This record gives sequence, structure tokens and C-alpha cells, in this order.
Amino acid sequence: MSQSPQQPRSAAAKPELIDSFGRTVRDLRISVTDRCNFRCTYCMPEEGMQWLPRTDVLTYEEIVRVARICVERFGVDGIRLTGGEPTVRAHLPVLIEKLAALTVPADADSPRAGRPIDLALTTNGATLALVAHDLKRAGLARINVSLDTLDREKFQRMTKRDELDSVLEGIAVAQEVGFAPVKVNAVVQRGVNDDEILALATFGRDNNIEVRFIEFMPLDAQGGWLNDSVVGQDEIVSTIHHTYPLEQLPSRGAAPADRWRYLDGRGTVGVIPTVTKPFCGDCDRVRLTADGQFRTCLFATDEFDVRALLRGGDRDDAGSEGATDDAIEALLRRAVGEKWAGHNIGQVSFVRPRRSMSQIGG
Repeated sequence: MSQSPQQPRSAAAKPELIDSFGRTVRDLRISVTDRCNFRCTYCMPEEGMQWLPRTDVLTYEEIVRVARICVERFGVDGIRLTGGEPTVRAHLPVLIEKLAALTVPADADSPRAGRPIDLALTTNGATLALVAHDLKRAGLARINVSLDTLDREKFQRMTKRDELDSVLEGIAVAQEVGFAPVKVNAVVQRGVNDDEILALATFGRDNNIEVRFIEFMPLDAQGGWLNDSVVGQDEIVSTIHHTYPLEQLPSRGAAPADRWRYLDGRGTVGVIPTVTKPFCGDCDRVRLTADGQFRTCLFATDEFDVRALLRGGDRDDAGSEGATDDAIEALLRRAVGEKWAGHNIGQVSFVRPRRSMSQIGG
């Protein structure tokens, strides 16, 4: 299938994508695969997962095309690659090299105007030691590693895999090859790993890593989420502060994590309070699933089919199959125009997404 030629932007156009609540989109999360080498209990079932047919998954060329439109036409300045587990996708450095070459327009209202995008990746770290150097060389700027426990038996229960040593090695190698900072994401569940909050914080302090604790969200594949399972931000911070005194840093703005610094100078720690203190009012993120569905919220119940335009739709001016960049831009603008005010978790109006975390992209 031939790719549609790039459509020139109007000289008068200012790159921005603003929803009906005045929030400007700056961050694009791209899931490169729904497949994963773990079976984390809050993300997917242990068995019976129905993977996408490979023909349904966007090609690297299709991903780059959508990313280019978002960067060049909307001024998106940050892209994060997710999964599933992104490192199980073959030849991932090829995609990273292409995305790292994207430059934020000089007229964008962004601190990165005229500079390359901020390109990051979230991984479970199991194979990170094997690919960290290649990812860095390809142009990846930042890495977040998901690690919910430092206890081997608990790790195996939570992930259904005995890979704790591999993850710890991956974190160390990522630091060795120059990723800075390396962050660790830890989902906290009451009665599962809430007894390790302090241990994980200590791990971060000892290894120059910012640990970011994430409140347990209703995206588990089993559908067993209960509000009682949520360990809230205030409890997490209090637990750490009792041993390691903290001072909160300035407002996070559009960033998902509230952050604190240790008063003894041993780094920082963060909490993503999606449930107890949602940051919907400042959200600047949109998402592209592995099968080419555009989502304006992690908890969205509606999706917009970008893949259909990429692979069919109207014909471009040259007669090639596939919609023009203008048509794709119009779809993305319409989707963002319909973005809701917030997810309403914990309220009677909350509707659970039909897809689990691994199918949406973390």
C-alpha cells in the first residue's frame, strides 16, 4: 500500500489541538502492541488472552505517519511508547529512530518549539538489559520501568513470571547506558503490595531512581476492581514521610504525578492519584492503540478509527489508497473536540471501558 504524500500546512496555521474545555493536547501515548511477556493481575488474565491479529496492528510506517501529523500540525511535543510490552515488538529501535527525528514546529506554543520531541518508553523491564543500548542509540530519551514489588515470591504471584532479577538488571543497565532519569512505576493495591511502599521508596533513594506510585485503577482484565483496593495518595505520602520527611514540589500542571523531594536531599518521589485526586482538568494526553484506535482518555468509552483512514477511506490527491493527512487531522480534531471533562471514577456515572489496560496501552 502506498503512503499518502504529506499535505502542506497553511502558513497562517498555528499548531495546536484544544478541546472544548480549553485543554491543549501535548502528549501522545502510542501502544505498539497488545502482547506482553507478563500476566500482571491488574492488567490481563493469566490465560485466554485473545491477541490482535498481526494484520490489525499498525505498521511502523502508519504509526510514524499519525505521530508526524500530531507533531507537525498540532504541536505535540511528547510521545510515549507503551504496550502490552513494547519491547516484544520486533525491531523497536527502527520505530524509535523514526520518531526521534520528528521536530516540534518552531511556532508551537511549547518549550520544545524548534527542537526534537521528548520520546519516552514504558516497559516491564524483563528484556531491557538486552535492548537498552540499542534503544538509547536509536534516540530514546527516557525510560519508565514498571515494578510493583521487590519480593521474589510476590513478584511471581503478581506477574505470573519469575523475572524479578531480569527487571532489576534492566534498570541497572538502563542507567549504565545513560538514561537519566530512570523512573519506576509501582501500582499499589491494598492487601497485595501496600506493605512495600517504604521498601520501594528506599530502593529509589538508594539507586537514584524516582519511584512513582500509581493508585490502582478500574482497568483490570478480571473486572474485580473495588474502591477498597485503592491505596490513596495521602496514605502513600504519609507512609513515606514518617520515615523519610518530604516536601511537596510545585504544582504538576499537566504532568500526571504529584512530586515530593526528600528533605535530606536523596532524590524525589511521585504519586499518580488517578482515583483520589484526578488530574483530568489539566490533562494534555491522547492515545493511539496498537490497532489504530484514537482515544482521548484512558477511560474513554468511545474510540475513533484512524486505521480505517490509513488503509482506506478517501483517496488522496495523487490517487493513492488511503486518506489524506487533512482527513486524518480532521478526525483527530473531531475526537478531541468530543473529549469529556473527566472519567468520574467512584461516581454512579462512571462507565468502565470495555478494554483492559494491556489492550489500551499504559
